[in-house]
Amino acid sequence: MPRDRNGEFEPKLIPKYQRDISGIEEKVISLYARGMSTRDIHDQLNDLYGIEVSAEMVSKITDKILPQVKEWQSRPLNPIYPFVFMDCIHYKVREDGRILNRAAYIVLGVTVGGGTKIS
Repeated sequence: MPRDRNGEFEPKLIPKYQRDISGIEEKVISLYARGMSTRDIHDQLNDLYGIEVSAEMVSKITDKILPQVKEWQSRPLNPIYPFVFMDCIHYKVREDGRILNRAAYIVLGVTVGGGTKIS
């Protein structure tokens, strides 16, 4: 830990005497959820915080949430939704060395009782 003469140094990323970097993991997952690639996240953390986190480490962190994503994707849905709102946004992605257009869809279903489900 860096020190100064008066002992006033306060780290911004990881608090004093703490070795847990779960704050970094939360930031990585947040950036990943916003659509950033592992390489972009690596570069962003290096630019903002001056820390070197490899793209492989970013992948390991983001892989931790995959079971939760799978669970959310396979959750049960209601058989009837009186109102359904749909939208999508198109992205260009690199796949097999080619740039392809892909769509990310969002669907909002209003249940009979007035609740909502997002897919």
